[in-house]
Amino acid sequence: MANKSKQVRWITISGGVLFVGILIWSSFRQTQVTYEVCTTFNNASHCATASGSNSEEAIHSAHDIDCALLTNGRDELMRCSDSQPASVRQVR
Repeated sequence: MANKSKQVRWITISGGVLFVGILIWSSFRQTQVTYEVCTTFNNASHCATASGSNSEEAIHSAHDIDCALLTNGRDELMRCSDSQPASVRQVR
């Protein structure tokens, strides 16, 4: 009985370590590229930096940050999100 309990404990610990390892690995993998995106909306500008697993994700994330900070309300946010960034620059 004690031997079975020891096996279950080791399986649980191994599973936890494997899970944490996968989380760390996937976190590093998501930040392969970094972009700085500047957006102008309603005569105001903002530049944000974001990382992603590819350029499209990073640019989209940075543009979303810009729009969230430049707009007031859902309608403006949707218009800003549909607009093109003023500038895009790869940082890393």
